[in-house]
Amino acid sequence: MAAKPQPPASPDPGPEVTGSSAARVRASSARRAEHAADTREALVAAARRLFAANGFDGTGTEQIVAEARVTRGALYHHFRDKADLFRAVMAEAAGDVAQRLIDEQLAAEATSPLEEIRDGVSAFLDVCIAGDFQRIVLVDGPRVLGADAWDDLVDRYGRGILEEWLDRAAETGALDAMPVRALARLLIAMLTEASLAIARADDPSAERADLGEVLDRMLTGLRPRFG
Repeated sequence: MAAKPQPPASPDPGPEVTGSSAARVRASSARRAEHAADTREALVAAARRLFAANGFDGTGTEQIVAEARVTRGALYHHFRDKADLFRAVMAEAAGDVAQRLIDEQLAAEATSPLEEIRDGVSAFLDVCIAGDFQRIVLVDGPRVLGADAWDDLVDRYGRGILEEWLDRAAETGALDAMPVRALARLLIAMLTEASLAIARADDPSAERADLGEVLDRMLTGLRPRFG
């Protein structure tokens, strides 16, 4: 009796199907991550515009989600509350100023490393007069998040820049011999006080001029003493 013919065996889907499925999973995961990043970026950008214009107290979460064109659920998926979102906005504003100062120093033609420091300090004081850095970082930031939030930003964005400038000045002999880290700590304290005073002054431009003159004279006094 003839054997009953068997249906042809199905091709082995193993590696090919598994690889295709994995690729789809990775692509889907990448799209979700990209969408999440875009949503977070939209929230921070919208909040930054509103916080700068209306202040922390004058900005509601309903305004932020409407400006960002996202849902309230999206906001609370990325941030615990309005203060947490404000912290992200404050960090972005401070980071932008730090990068701007670095870029300006790279493009400048200072005659010495000490002149670079003087120019950098002057540029920083100018930023404190107006704009979202003034309103968000200097005025509302310490009040809403406390002094520690400002200290964290200084450590993250300011201290390294200043210490790098001072190290370069010391290495080239443009700075009188002294402990650079201690000098950086004192200069940061003075710059912190100056920036807050400028931001909260009735006449920020006049306050900036006075404080800038004093700080510049102090920085000039760091030149080496000969003879």
